[in-house]
Amino acid sequence: MVTHQELVSCVGWTTAEELYSCSDDHQIVKWNLLTSETTQIVKLPDDIYPIDFHWFPKSLGVKKQTQAESFVLTSSDGKFHLISKLGRVEKSIEAHCGAVLAGRWNYEGTALVTVGEDGQIKIWSKTGMLRSTLAQQGTPVYSVAWGPDSEKVLYTAGKQLIIKPLQPNAKVLQWKAHDGIILKVDWNSVNDLILSAGEDCKYKVWDSYGRPLYNSQPHEHPITSVAWAPDGELFAVGSFHTLRLCDKTGWSYALEKPNTGSIFNIAWSIDGTQIAGACGNGHVVFAHVVEQHWEWKNFQVTLTKRRAMQVRNVLNDAVDLLEFRDRVIKASLNYAHLVVSTSLQCYVFSTKNWNTPIIFDLKEGTVSLILQAERHFLLVDGSSIYLYSYEGRFISSPKFPGMRTDILNAQTVSLSNDTIAIRDKADEKIIFLFEASTGKPLGDGKFLSHKNEILEIALDQKGLTNDRKIAFIDKNRDLCITSVKRFGKEEQIIKLGTMVHTLAWNDTCNILCGLQDTRFIVWYYPNTVYVDRDILPKTLYERDASEFSKNPHIVSFVGNQVTIRRADGSLVHISISPYPAILHEYVSSSKWEDAVRLCRFVKEQTMWACLAAMAVANRDMTTAEIAYAAIGEIDKVQYINSIKSLPSKESKMAHILLFSGNIQEAEIVLLQAGLVYQAIQININLYNWERALELAVKYKTHVDTVLAYRQKFLETFGKQETNKRYLHYAEGLQIDWEKIKAKIEMEITKEREQSSSSQSSKSMGLKP
Repeated sequence: MVTHQELVSCVGWTTAEELYSCSDDHQIVKWNLLTSETTQIVKLPDDIYPIDFHWFPKSLGVKKQTQAESFVLTSSDGKFHLISKLGRVEKSIEAHCGAVLAGRWNYEGTALVTVGEDGQIKIWSKTGMLRSTLAQQGTPVYSVAWGPDSEKVLYTAGKQLIIKPLQPNAKVLQWKAHDGIILKVDWNSVNDLILSAGEDCKYKVWDSYGRPLYNSQPHEHPITSVAWAPDGELFAVGSFHTLRLCDKTGWSYALEKPNTGSIFNIAWSIDGTQIAGACGNGHVVFAHVVEQHWEWKNFQVTLTKRRAMQVRNVLNDAVDLLEFRDRVIKASLNYAHLVVSTSLQCYVFSTKNWNTPIIFDLKEGTVSLILQAERHFLLVDGSSIYLYSYEGRFISSPKFPGMRTDILNAQTVSLSNDTIAIRDKADEKIIFLFEASTGKPLGDGKFLSHKNEILEIALDQKGLTNDRKIAFIDKNRDLCITSVKRFGKEEQIIKLGTMVHTLAWNDTCNILCGLQDTRFIVWYYPNTVYVDRDILPKTLYERDASEFSKNPHIVSFVGNQVTIRRADGSLVHISISPYPAILHEYVSSSKWEDAVRLCRFVKEQTMWACLAAMAVANRDMTTAEIAYAAIGEIDKVQYINSIKSLPSKESKMAHILLFSGNIQEAEIVLLQAGLVYQAIQININLYNWERALELAVKYKTHVDTVLAYRQKFLETFGKQETNKRYLHYAEGLQIDWEKIKAKIEMEITKEREQSSSSQSSKSMGLKP
């Protein structure tokens, strides 16, 4: 068995079971974790001391059997070496004066960046041709990382961090990050967050704009290594005799004190289940991520070993043990199902029966994300997105141009019973929408486009497909909502709130919650913005959220319980009123009397306001009248009364649409029913003078009526006519109010007659 005699400088995985390590004893050693064997791959010349190495990236979306075939090794003699998997040195290239301190391939494998003691940052082609010297500075550059899109490079400069785009003349971002020299950086492609570690004994988390998100307490020794897990959910930190596992927000899951000396380099296996560390005492340390927890209602699932889980039902303390053939990579517990992916298979357990899971083989390699909805679940791997039913039946696999699944996470993908939404990485202002059952683009195939970059998306979970809504948070931290179904018409994107940091839809009804600045807010009926925006504030529940400290995150919203993770990692549970959910249920099954009774029993303004909006949305004006009266909106009660007295059902429909602010739709309803005068009249009432005249001219009727009302309007304000179209049609025309009133009376009578004849023909079984 081969072991290292000197300090180990760097490690890297080829597969989930195989690792290479390089040491100051000039050896490169291969470790096989299945057989616990080690073999020497190559003995380097005595003048070459390896410092850093990085495997050439696998092409995305290839089968898991294929492995990295070559790597770049940087060394103390100012060269980097391209070496094959078998240990053959293909090429050695003079790169820097003094040691080459780090080398990294970009994500596509089309370029290599090296940094050195000479303070230079160089970009090379994959064959080792120098493309450019990106930057030059007076201090050694200890560490480097590519940005998620391979178009920027992050490197250290003493106590500063610098992000430099490859494009010449593009803006360079630089900030002081530590109080000591920065030794290591890493930049994750999924969450776009940056890690840094320094001689000031701290590690820090930053966003890609250089804003601090987490700042650790000082350790006893300098932090010598940091590394992101591939999916960006966890990171590892190495120091002298210290290995720490942290959440992406910075707080620690675990701290180990192995006898290793300093850990100079940490590498995550491709499936994110284990790490290896290069140790100063000549050892390689291996660690597995265990004790992960998943909770749903009364069930708690814990990953106890690499291939075993424990399920506890807290209601009766029943415990079930689940064992797997291969190691567990990802799991998700929701909607009464536990979905577990191992390295080769997917297991689906029902919470009613833990003994007989449905098992099917995975099409590709490592699953990086599992999302669940009530009827099905979504798996994301390195190449594709797959939708499966809980019976294990493959449903669909949506695709779009330039899709990169390796960078998708729970914030940028959302799933409901009928829709899949994915935020585009190439253009972050765009959301692609797909039909779940077919994987084809939704509706007329148009994507959803917003004016700002979108950070987080979430589909509502209940109700009809035509009413499906998507909520999202943009870069300005505005919370917006819009319809998913978009046929030709430009759908409104409406702002629900500002300074919102995290959001979640309820799993059983369309109630939305979010953390807004220092407030926790629940939108009991977000649809109110489409029906009657004035009463939206009355449909909210608010409470102070300063107790959750800064940067809290909503984990789940199940039943009437919201689970929030604070910045220190602790979980806080908030219970909200169960009544709004019951109200949603009554309304969805058209039990209006029960809904009114419930509101009378609860005696809360929020409930009445929700019922008012729900009733208008469902065109039940009787209930709407009761609800508006209960919240003191007398003007709206009077308007609803006036709608009731309208002669035809088309007129009623149009005025209900007007009530919700849908002017165009109201006009279309009237014109289709042949009620041209009524369509003209609503435009006059809204002072849409251009449109009123346009309709009158187009249908050759009531031009004089429009001109008369316009004249009256101008006289009221003591103004003269300046509109050219109105001046043109008013030429030589005498306004006769008596005649106009008679014409209007005739229109109303005609409408009444039409309405009564259609009613009587229906009662006789005739088609009107």
